[in-house]
Amino acid sequence: MAFFLLVFFSLYGGLHYYAFVKIRAAFFPGMGASLLLVLFLAFMTAAPLLIRIAEKQGYERSAQILACTGYTWMGGLFLFCSLSALLDLYRLVVSAGEHMLRRDFAGLQVPDRPAFLFPLFLSLLLSLYAHFEAGAIRMERVVLFSPKIPRETGRITIAQISDVHLGLIVREKRLRRILAVVKRANPDILVSTGDLVDGQIARLNGLTDLLQEIRPPQGKFAIVGNHEYYAGIDQALAFTRGAGFTLLKGEAATGTINIAGVDDPAAKAFGLFNDVSEKALLSALPREKFTLLLKHRPLVDRSAAGLFDLQLSGHTHRGQIFPFSLLTGAYYAVKGTVQAGYAELPGSSRLYVSRGSGTWGPPFRLLAPPEVTLIELVHGNAGNPLP
Repeated sequence: MAFFLLVFFSLYGGLHYYAFVKIRAAFFPGMGASLLLVLFLAFMTAAPLLIRIAEKQGYERSAQILACTGYTWMGGLFLFCSLSALLDLYRLVVSAGEHMLRRDFAGLQVPDRPAFLFPLFLSLLLSLYAHFEAGAIRMERVVLFSPKIPRETGRITIAQISDVHLGLIVREKRLRRILAVVKRANPDILVSTGDLVDGQIARLNGLTDLLQEIRPPQGKFAIVGNHEYYAGIDQALAFTRGAGFTLLKGEAATGTINIAGVDDPAAKAFGLFNDVSEKALLSALPREKFTLLLKHRPLVDRSAAGLFDLQLSGHTHRGQIFPFSLLTGAYYAVKGTVQAGYAELPGSSRLYVSRGSGTWGPPFRLLAPPEVTLIELVHGNAGNPLP
């Protein structure tokens, strides 16, 4: 955790320093204005830590105001720096061309002030769009055929929510929107694939009641993600159970289908990891039944290939804000998996990774809209998913 904080604040502080350099180049502020700017940027850099401190100390209203301000700033700053870096790359190419060709390309250069104002204006527009995209929850439908679904049952529907991040920003209004999509789907089973909560949820009254309204006939199942541990695992587990979910921590339940769930690796840092191998867990389940594996991170245990039919994951948010999705996509490609959507795995296993239903940090989503996933399991020969 300490290493994560060190890396996070180093990178986040670097973005603020870059913004400071761009502002100074554009406006040449004096010593007094520069000092005030440094103090403001230092405060915004520390805002995520101050939010957690205020929340844990019970200053909920102050923490909520600071979260809305600080995380909105974070999203806007990321977009500004991304656009500004792209423009700086263009300016660098022009300068390199001047040097290599020994020609004057002054007409192609962008002066410092427009080079600041253009990314600023565009980042504001994109932030506004990203705010609305974050609230536009989509239903993604995946149809899978399997002979393991009983002929007499015909079809089993599973609704997946993931990465809701209930806390200071994602609250009752957003949860109602998510659950409205779930209710329209009228699933047989509801699963939550981690990061349901991300804050002092004990002070958010009424949210368990909203979740309790969803009562699918074949049950509700959940696993915990990394943020439940960061928020406080005991209160997160109590909230999840109070919402009517059966928690699976290295455990499985068997009904019409098998449903297994494993712990997130974040549990290791807290000494709470249920260190059961996926292979051992899945091998003990009835092989004639369809096996659903719930795993927060979309990483695949190759030793368990063929022992599950479908793995449902989340965690990535598909990057949440473009172009960060380029980095997360590259990371999971190296890991041999995907950051969002459907993938075929060895041994006739399959994987679906949700983009997530809520937001972490900035209340923005850009080219990564939130989703509730409806998986329809249909009796028949195994094949590719249908739209």
